[in-house]
Amino acid sequence: MGVVTEPPRTLLRQLGVVSATALVVSNMVGTGVFTTTGFLAGDLGSAKLILLIWIVGGLCAMAGAFCYSELGINYPKSGGEYYYLTQALGPTWGFMSGWVSFFAGFSAPIAAAALALSDYLGYFIPALKQDHPTITLGSGDWAIHLGGAQFVASALVVIFTIVNCLGVKKSATLQNALTALKLLVIAAFIIMGISIGRGDWAHLSMNANRWTTTPIPAQFAASLFWIYVAYSGWNAATYIAEELKNPTRTLPLALTLGAALVAVLYLGLNLVFIYGAPLEQMKGVVAVGSLAASNLFGPRVAGAFSLLMALSLMATINAMVTVGPRVYYAMAKNGAFFSGAAKLHPDWHTPVNAILWQGICTVLMTVTPFPKLVIYIGFTLNFTAVMAVVSLMVLRHRHPEWRKLSVVSFAYPLIPVLFLMVGVWITYYGIQLQPVVSAAAAGTIAAGALVYRIRVQTRSASLAHFRGSV
Repeated sequence: MGVVTEPPRTLLRQLGVVSATALVVSNMVGTGVFTTTGFLAGDLGSAKLILLIWIVGGLCAMAGAFCYSELGINYPKSGGEYYYLTQALGPTWGFMSGWVSFFAGFSAPIAAAALALSDYLGYFIPALKQDHPTITLGSGDWAIHLGGAQFVASALVVIFTIVNCLGVKKSATLQNALTALKLLVIAAFIIMGISIGRGDWAHLSMNANRWTTTPIPAQFAASLFWIYVAYSGWNAATYIAEELKNPTRTLPLALTLGAALVAVLYLGLNLVFIYGAPLEQMKGVVAVGSLAASNLFGPRVAGAFSLLMALSLMATINAMVTVGPRVYYAMAKNGAFFSGAAKLHPDWHTPVNAILWQGICTVLMTVTPFPKLVIYIGFTLNFTAVMAVVSLMVLRHRHPEWRKLSVVSFAYPLIPVLFLMVGVWITYYGIQLQPVVSAAAAGTIAAGALVYRIRVQTRSASLAHFRGSV
């Protein structure tokens, strides 16, 4: 009787278009749309420009989704960008993308979401707003603020970090409920705002006094960083390409439908924000949803919406606290991140090291001023997205057998080049208008390359020493 061998375990292709689209939507809808419009009001000063920039951001997200779809069906592997960059440009670039994911992909966005949540709670307790710090260290844009907002944000991060250390089942159950609530809140706000809200469509033609003299084209480009953060997550389905039914069809559809649906939701939500409050009133306000709700429905209903929006942001925090360490874990298993991130707790079966590292970094980032934090995220994530699309063009040229999507092949390289042009455009003006934030983002990326080179040299020296002693 022969020996019976167990077949290798593989992921099951069981997710269809609806499930994959839902994943994209739940990952995209987060901090940006609940916090961005007040800052755009000061940057652009025009309701029409604000609506236009949300449309442009949606189109860019769809163009990126098309490019990532083609990468995903050719490389259905864990890790997304780090795998694409490694294949096209080498392991240094792959490690850099993992390094960037740790700081700008997850830790910084979690901190931003937690700070925004505190501002929404500030509707009930003003001391929890970011503009009510107890202690201020330094001055200017980079002053460090310590107060109720930072305390609440840090406490939330610590709680979700502990929950995720103890096991993923509890976190997943909570996440499903919070994501459903988030989408219901947005839909209810849009429908109720237009149908029974006491707003004024004349707000669409009212301008705000801009707080900058930067020409509109340059400011529009720099403000796209806010929009990029709001739309980030459109590439979510590429991380589960191995589990999609018929990925050649499902992946492009899920990414396209998800990005399009979120663009419609964002446009509707911003219409209601502007309908509820003139731009001059919302300028610089973080919890712009609370302000609009107060004008539209009165204080009682506004209080309910503020609380529901805070809970919606809680869904964003929990999702990123859960997903981030799994990305580092997958990268570490493939040698693309620190080996400690690949260690699982013997009882909880969770990547505790990765979860704790992320939690500590996030708590430290909560002292960063919110606008600078968001621009830092946008600048850095734009860089990795641009390099991923560059990888697509490199791999297409390198591999004749490459599986091509018709939407990307149409007038190729039109879609990748358009995506790259927008990415370079906003980077150019971002460096000019936000040199300190740009330097911080560039420093993060460069540090990743430096750390990888030191690791490689250390390993080579250790190997040489071992061989010499044998």
